[in-house]
Amino acid sequence: MNNFIEKAKLILSDKSILRRILFTLLGLVAFRFLAAIPIPGVDKIKLVNFFEANQFLSFLNVFSGGGLSTLSIVMLGVGPYITASIIMQLLTMMSENLKAMYQEEGQAGRMKFGQYTRLISVPLAMVQAFGFILLLEKQGIVANLGVTGLITNVIVIVAGSVLLMWIGELISEFGVGNGPSLIIFAGIIARLPIVLSQTIATYDAAQLPEYIAILVAAIAVIFLVVQVTEAERPVSVTYSRQVRGNKVYGGVSTYLPLRLNQAGVIPIVFALSLLLFPQLIVNLVSRLVHGGAIATFVQASATHIADFMANQWYYGISYFILVFLFTYFYTAITFDPKAISENLQKSGAFVPGVRPGNPTIEYLSKIVTRITLVGALFLGVVAILPLIVKAINNNQSIAIGGTALLIVVSVVLDLVKKVGAQISMREY
Repeated sequence: MNNFIEKAKLILSDKSILRRILFTLLGLVAFRFLAAIPIPGVDKIKLVNFFEANQFLSFLNVFSGGGLSTLSIVMLGVGPYITASIIMQLLTMMSENLKAMYQEEGQAGRMKFGQYTRLISVPLAMVQAFGFILLLEKQGIVANLGVTGLITNVIVIVAGSVLLMWIGELISEFGVGNGPSLIIFAGIIARLPIVLSQTIATYDAAQLPEYIAILVAAIAVIFLVVQVTEAERPVSVTYSRQVRGNKVYGGVSTYLPLRLNQAGVIPIVFALSLLLFPQLIVNLVSRLVHGGAIATFVQASATHIADFMANQWYYGISYFILVFLFTYFYTAITFDPKAISENLQKSGAFVPGVRPGNPTIEYLSKIVTRITLVGALFLGVVAILPLIVKAINNNQSIAIGGTALLIVVSVVLDLVKKVGAQISMREY
C-alpha cells in the first residue's frame, strides 16, 4: 500500500507523466464524442432489436469500441487497422524483405512498415463499410440508399475509421499505453453503465442468491484470466564461461520466459473476421446480382448463413474451434524456435541438458506445443463463456468473461507496466 502511495505521488509530481496521461484522456474523450455521432437515416428501434437478436454482431461491437451498436461515424473502430496489422505480421513471416525492414532497418524501417499498415487498412475499411451498409439496409435499419447515398455513407465511415486510427497512433506516441487497445478498452468501459442499468431494471429480490453466485463467479473468472495472461513457462538458460585476459565472463544462469498465451486476443480477431467474411461477401454479391439462378442461390446462401449465425449452439461451437485452431496457427508463425536457438548459440548460451542446434529447436517446439494447448483451450472457453452463461441464466443482461474481459485485463496490465516504466525512468 505504501509503495502504491509513493508511486502515485511520483506520478502527480512528474509533469511529463501527467502530460502523457492527460493527452491519453483527451484522445479517449475525442473518441467517445465521435462515437456519439450516428450516420444519417438510422432506425434506432430496429437497430437495438437487431443487435439483441444477433450475438455475433454484439461480439464484433467489442472491437469497434462500441461504435457499431450506435452506427456512429466510427462504427468500424480500429478494426481495419488491427486487421491490417495482423496481415502485415503474416506477410513478415513470408517475406524476407518485410522482415528485414521491420527488424533490421531500425526506426526508419518500422515507420515505413507502419505506413504500409495504414495504407492496407483503408481498402479494408471500404470493404467492411460497404458490407455493413448493405447488411443494415437489407434489415431495414438504414433507409433505402441510392448509389449517391451509399457512396457518401461509405466515405464517411472510412474517414471515421482513418481518423480513429490517427487518434490511436497519437495516443501511442504522446500518451501512455497502446492507442488502439485503449480505444477498444474505452468503448468497453463506456458500456458498463448501460449493463448495470439493465441489471438493476431486471433485479428481483428472490434471485439474490443467484446474483451473489454470479458475482463470485465473475471475480473468480477475472482472477483466472489475470493469472493465465501473466503465466510463463521458464526455460533454464546458462551462459558458458569465457576467459578474456584476467577476467572471466559468463557462467550466469537465467531463464527464457515462454508465455502461456503468446497469441493474446489475436486468434479471436481471426475467428471473428472469418465468421464475418461470408456474410459480407454474400451481401455484396446479392447487391450486384439481380435475377436468375445465381441471385436465387445467393439469396438462399444468405438465409442459411443468417440462420447459422442465429443458432447459438452452431455459432458457439464454430467460434470455439476457430479460436483454438488460430491460437496454434498464430503461435506457430510468431514463435520461431530456430531463431531463438541460433541466438542462444551465438551468445554462448545453452539449455542445460540439451545440446545446441536441432535438439534445442525440438525441445523448445515441444514445450511451446504443450503450453499452447492450455492457452488455446483457455482462449476458446473464455471467448464462448458469455454464451454459456446466457444459456444457463435467464437474465440476458448478465454475462461473464468473453473477449471484452480479455481485452480489459490485457490493456490494464499493459498500462500498469507502461506507467511503471515511466516512473522507473524518472527515478533513474
